[in-house]
Amino acid sequence: MKRRTELPVPLSAAPFTFADARLLGISRSRLRQSDINHVSRGLYRPAGWSFELEAAARALSDASPGAWISHVTAARLRCQILPPWLSDTEELHLSKPRALPEVRRKGIVGHTVLTLDDEVETVDGIRISTRSRTWLDLARRLSLPELVCMGDELVRIPRFQLEGRREPFATTDQLRSMVIRHPNLQGIVRARAALDLMRVGSDSGPETLLRLAMGDAGLPEPELQVALHPGRLGSPTADLGYRRRRVAIQYDGGHHLLPAQIFSDRRRDKAFEAAGWIVLVLTKDDLADDFRNAISRIKRSLRTASQSPASAAGFSNTG
Repeated sequence: MKRRTELPVPLSAAPFTFADARLLGISRSRLRQSDINHVSRGLYRPAGWSFELEAAARALSDASPGAWISHVTAARLRCQILPPWLSDTEELHLSKPRALPEVRRKGIVGHTVLTLDDEVETVDGIRISTRSRTWLDLARRLSLPELVCMGDELVRIPRFQLEGRREPFATTDQLRSMVIRHPNLQGIVRARAALDLMRVGSDSGPETLLRLAMGDAGLPEPELQVALHPGRLGSPTADLGYRRRRVAIQYDGGHHLLPAQIFSDRRRDKAFEAAGWIVLVLTKDDLADDFRNAISRIKRSLRTASQSPASAAGFSNTG
C-alpha cells in the first residue's frame, strides 16, 4: 500500500489555497485525500485544523482576488470594540465591488458593496476594510449604543507611551465625510445618529455606555478625561465628571483589579477627595444593570454638590 505523502508544514498548520498547494508541489489527487478538507472553490484546510481567525481570513483573502475581508471579521482581526454577542464569532465576511460576481462560497457571508479606494487596505498581506469603513459597514447590524462605542474608540486620542501612536484612527470629520459619500448604504441613518453622539475622550466601551445612559437619564453631559490639575503633567484624571460641581466618576474595569493598579487607583481617588471632590467608582456590576443604580448615585452626588459653597455658582439643571 502506497504511503500518503505528508503535507508541508505551511499547509498542515492552516487553511491554504490551490495556488499555495501547487507552488509546494501538491498534486490534485493529493488534495482529495482524507487529511484535507475542500472548503470552497480554490480553498482547502487540514482536516484536523482548529479554527483560527487570522489564518482563515488570510487564506480567504488569498483565494479571492479583488475582494477583501470586511464587516465583523475585519473588526475582530483589528480587535475593534464589539458587543459580547459578536466578540468571539467565527463568521467570515468577504466583500466585493459591484463590478465582480457575487460572493458564493460555502460558509462565507458575502457582500457586494460600493467602496472607494481609501476604504480598503492591505495589512500583513490581507486585503481588509479600513477601521472606519468597518464601522460604517456594521451600522446596519449594531445597535446605536454599540455603534457609538465602536466610533468612540476610533476617535479617541491614544496614549503614546502605552500604544505607540499619537493620532486617532479617525476623526469625526473624516467619518462624517465617509458617511456623506455613501448616502444609500443600509444603516446610514444609524451611522449619522451615532456620529452626533460620539465624543473624543471615552477610553472604553463601558465609559461610552455610561455617558449615553447619563444622557438618557436627563443628566448634563459630563466632561471626559477630567484632569484634577488641568495643564499639569501627570495630573490625576477622572474618566467622566463635572468640574464645577467637583464630582469625579471612575469606571474601573477588569485590569483595575491588579494589585499595582488598585494602589494607583486609590492614590488617584484620594487626590480628588483631598481637593474636595466627590468620587464615584463604578464597576462591571454597574454595567450589568445598565447603570441604573449608578445614575441614581450620580444624581444624589450632584444634588449634594449643589449645596456646597465651592460649587454652587454657575452650574444648574442636574436633571
